Amino acid sequence: MTGADPFRRRLERTAIVVCLAMTAVALVVARGRPGPAVGVLAGGLLIGVSYWTISLAVYGEKVPWTLARVVLRYALLGLLAYVMIARLRLHPLGLLAGASSVVAAASIEACRLFLTKSRT
Repeated sequence: MTGADPFRRRLERTAIVVCLAMTAVALVVARGRPGPAVGVLAGGLLIGVSYWTISLAVYGEKVPWTLARVVLRYALLGLLAYVMIARLRLHPLGLLAGASSVVAAASIEACRLFLTKSRT
């Protein structure tokens, strides 16, 4: 995940921390069984690829190349999701938790911004 904007970098770091925290919680809740925790990490990987693709499309160079890259990356994203769900049989709730890490990070950053603005 890349970005020159400090807010985007903070959002990306927060998403990684949230995903790792949810992985630890999944490991504890599953009483040490790695399946759900691996599912959370895989969901985090999926949302990371999706975030990266959207970021490249927004800050992309030329429109035709960007469109081709987005189509190819989403095809790859679909293939990864298929492999994780159908072939690896990863825990679906773990995948969902990991995939929600960027949304959770955005919520945390919005709360931080709101608290910072309300103090000034």
